[in-house]
Amino acid sequence: MSGALQDRVAVVTGGSHGIGRATVERFARDGATVAVGYGHDEAAARDTVERIRKHGGRAFAVHTELGTPGDAAHFWETFDKAGREFVPDGKIDILVHNAAKGSFARLADLPEDEFDQVMAVNVKAPFFITKLALPRLRDGGRIINVSSTAARVGSPDLLAYGVSKAALNWFSYDMALDLGPRGITVNSVSPGIVMTRNSQYLVDNPELAAQQTARVALGRLGETDDVASIIAFLASDEGRWVTGQVIDASGGTAL
Repeated sequence: MSGALQDRVAVVTGGSHGIGRATVERFARDGATVAVGYGHDEAAARDTVERIRKHGGRAFAVHTELGTPGDAAHFWETFDKAGREFVPDGKIDILVHNAAKGSFARLADLPEDEFDQVMAVNVKAPFFITKLALPRLRDGGRIINVSSTAARVGSPDLLAYGVSKAALNWFSYDMALDLGPRGITVNSVSPGIVMTRNSQYLVDNPELAAQQTARVALGRLGETDDVASIIAFLASDEGRWVTGQVIDASGGTAL
């Protein structure tokens, strides 16, 4: 494979399903060597890697359960072991924080441990995975955080999740300033509803699906490739002059 990301190394957390899987497959088609981060579904991660290799790409799986003590250090230790054949120097060019923990509780019903877990996966893990990545991230590299419209559109049922994604957006602003002198861009991509394995509730409820579709200016719900294409643009040379931005990837939801 060859393309816009030829000879680059990309890391995607939560890379075995949904937006993450679409992203790693797009990166591989564009020529990157891809590390597929996953937490629980080993079969899906292996399938993703095998599909990429079958089509001539380079990929390997990195297993770490985010939101646990020492997860950031463990992630990079596992990356180095699993990627020794593909990335012998341990250097990377692109880091995509896609793994996330959901929460569907209003404040009155929100358990403290659930809040802590959401923040651990959605905020703390990206912070410290990035911190430990800084010595291995090449100048001119990319950091892309997968956020959510829940960070800008009020939804009491998504309180903890929305707060965590708003924090991730602010992380993008601050890190863009911090890493700008190295030519590293940092951005957030903010999807709305995307049809993944987590969207079965919409498949089962056509009336609700129609209501949600009516909120989208482009008249349909998102697909994983819609978001992966935006991430791929930011990761490429064509995205070199975009940094410190939260880019809406919702088809115009709740405008």
